[in-house]
Amino acid sequence: MLNSAPAWMNAGHPHIWLPYVQMKTADDPLPVVATEGCRLHLADGRVLIDGIASWWTACHGYRHPHIVQAIHEQLDRLPHVMFGGLVHEPALALASRLCALLGPGFERVFLTESGSVSVEVAMKMARQYWFNQGQPRRRRILSFAGGYHGDTFGTMAVCDPAIGMHAAFASMLPAQDVMPLPVDAASEACLDAVLQQEAGHIAALLVEPLVQGAAGMRMHAPQVLQRLRALADRHGVLLIFDEIFTGFGRTGSLFAFEQAGVQPDILTLSKALTGGTLPLAATVANARVCAAFWSDDPGHALMHGPTYMGNPLACAAAMASLDLFATEPRLPQVHRIEATLREQLAVCQTLPGVREIRVKGAIAAVELHAVPDRAALCRAFVRAGVWVRPLGRVVYLTPSFVISHDELTALTQAIHEVLRVLPGPSIRGAEREA
Repeated sequence: MLNSAPAWMNAGHPHIWLPYVQMKTADDPLPVVATEGCRLHLADGRVLIDGIASWWTACHGYRHPHIVQAIHEQLDRLPHVMFGGLVHEPALALASRLCALLGPGFERVFLTESGSVSVEVAMKMARQYWFNQGQPRRRRILSFAGGYHGDTFGTMAVCDPAIGMHAAFASMLPAQDVMPLPVDAASEACLDAVLQQEAGHIAALLVEPLVQGAAGMRMHAPQVLQRLRALADRHGVLLIFDEIFTGFGRTGSLFAFEQAGVQPDILTLSKALTGGTLPLAATVANARVCAAFWSDDPGHALMHGPTYMGNPLACAAAMASLDLFATEPRLPQVHRIEATLREQLAVCQTLPGVREIRVKGAIAAVELHAVPDRAALCRAFVRAGVWVRPLGRVVYLTPSFVISHDELTALTQAIHEVLRVLPGPSIRGAEREA
């Protein structure tokens, strides 16, 4: 610890376990004392422009007054109550509103506290869907190369094993299937053949639509989702879209699946659901899935129920966040961000260390030829007045949708200036983040 660090930092840092870093050798984290708009205020007085919106969550910026007011009002009435045998207005209103936004066919919403758990619930729904219909052998979830779906044991099993960070747990994970995305005729034919052979054992296909976030912002065309829908229908398996990252405007439409003109059977949402304020996730099922659980048999019930499921504070924050999508120009702001990112990051393509630039909605990825020294890169970005954390060999931006033109320009200029003097690649493997 530095002598200039606040007392709470010096007292608490030796006792906190931080995510995705080697605690012995990692740089000390930066102490944040306040947030506003798109900016992080540090304890030493520095202010950083946030380029990643706190892992893609703060879509409306920090401390939007409408969300803050909704949380305060809910806190005064009902902070929490168990969801077993009891319900409350914020959760039921949110479930109804989400189904209406998602479109005809979506019927019921299961509310949890994190994205990983929402995917776990989706997988349980898919497997029990077949169990309830007398097909217990349909247990496997087929996912795709480049995919990341969470850090719990069930979700680790459906992440890409080649680029994932879960090697220490490989022997403990249930066997699943990971295939290349059907981006062309050859990969579509390969997936078709596997489904033809194994459909009797496969419960569902699971994919991140349009952008695989934690894999380094890998992007694919809407036609991929159309192929997956057609293959799932042809072979009678369920289709799950993991929109934890892509949901709520990030790709340029409110939900990524809208760009493909197809719907999944089960959808997962989190991250921006509460506008980056409180933990909340949702697993949404269509009428087909729900019908398999509608029974007089108690054994056909979905046996899952987190303690803080449907937390009223989080649901109130989510309702306020959805208000802002309805009343403020979020999607036009995303389209403006996309145009600016394309224009301003194009200059990076001429830098010797840059392999490719990708932009989709309010997402930009500058992929490097080699894995850089991430700690050195992060320090350089902080010196430039911005908060940017690379994923492996990808430097990315996922800013708040309310970011100003000057703030966005500061981010893109910082990326260009830092990469222009990029140090040599690190010999260590790439780190990944959820």
